[in-house]
Amino acid sequence: FEPATPRSRNATLTDRYLAGGLIPLGKTNVPEFALMTTTESRLYGPARNPWNPAHSTGGSSGGSAAAVASGMVPMAHANDGGGSIRVPASSCGLVGLKPTRARSSIGPALGEGWGGLEVEHIVSRSVRDTAAMLDATAGPALGDPYWAPPQPKSYLASSRTAPKKLRIAQILTRADGTDLHPDCLAAVEYAGKICQGLGHRIDVVDPVKACQMGAERFQGFVQSYFALYATSLVTQIDDIIAQTRAKPSPKKLEDYTLALYEAGKAVTGVQYQQALNTMHALGRDMALWHQTYDVAIMPTLGTPPLKLGVIDPFSADIAATFGKMVELSPFAAMQNSTGQPAISLPLYESADGLPIGVQFVGRMGDEELLLKLARSIEKAAPWKDRHPSIWD
Repeated sequence: FEPATPRSRNATLTDRYLAGGLIPLGKTNVPEFALMTTTESRLYGPARNPWNPAHSTGGSSGGSAAAVASGMVPMAHANDGGGSIRVPASSCGLVGLKPTRARSSIGPALGEGWGGLEVEHIVSRSVRDTAAMLDATAGPALGDPYWAPPQPKSYLASSRTAPKKLRIAQILTRADGTDLHPDCLAAVEYAGKICQGLGHRIDVVDPVKACQMGAERFQGFVQSYFALYATSLVTQIDDIIAQTRAKPSPKKLEDYTLALYEAGKAVTGVQYQQALNTMHALGRDMALWHQTYDVAIMPTLGTPPLKLGVIDPFSADIAATFGKMVELSPFAAMQNSTGQPAISLPLYESADGLPIGVQFVGRMGDEELLLKLARSIEKAAPWKDRHPSIWD
């Protein structure tokens, strides 16, 4: 792949970035156990947004996003169980594709992560590099419990062809009916105008209808997601206990992690199975909805990138911290639950110059269409020359 910056500049940019304390010691990559939509670990300190060091990179793949956005590397690994590719991509002005569930194997240690919520890919600066890396990694491994729908011979080659004229649903409010931040709303409206200019049909759609849920079902979805999220942490920590005989304690785990571990242990087997049923039902409903619309567009985040410290990773108040993460990212976990592909594109900036991503969601298994659309948008409204001042 062509680097995002000339090779001769990469080492200099890395030195400047680390010397500025934007990633202390260059070691912080994810929050503890990848649980947060911000990357602020107690062990290494916060990863700071290259666009404004007072703001978060997002999470959980915040260190990867900071490294790409600062010009240290052209792309970096990221994973996504509730927005952890798309949230940092939006926060740092990058392309972030969450592939279809099981598009790439996460074996051999696991058959699925977080009850099927988690997938693996990258953050990058271009649709081209995102598609090329999917060509390199997509496909099942022997013994995987399920496989994604068939894929094209090459996502990269396919993405060079513009899609047919699409019917696109534009979502301008949160799923609970509350308003979005004005900058995020403007970003989605701008994305709709680009798509209209490319010849696509845009319909403004009520998110309650688009997501097939009212406030009560949305709350049920949040509770089901939480059950899978918390119990998956229990299995991770219990595996470490089995290998090391260490005991979870405030000296070994952050307060939020420890509190979530205890909450996960309280989830029953029946509640876990009910959570899976809720997710699967939502996936079926969205598959039916996509018989009408090819793609949905919505904000990746409900607000511009938050300042560091707004989401407190050291708080034992699970409800408050988890609630802030849902408020920041009101749509992203939905696609982890349904298994659909979704991509965040860096199409807009806030009034104070922070990146704002727009999320495009496709049918289950159809990354090909998303990448075709994304590359045509990239040509119509390019972002390749937009970067943080640290590059200058």
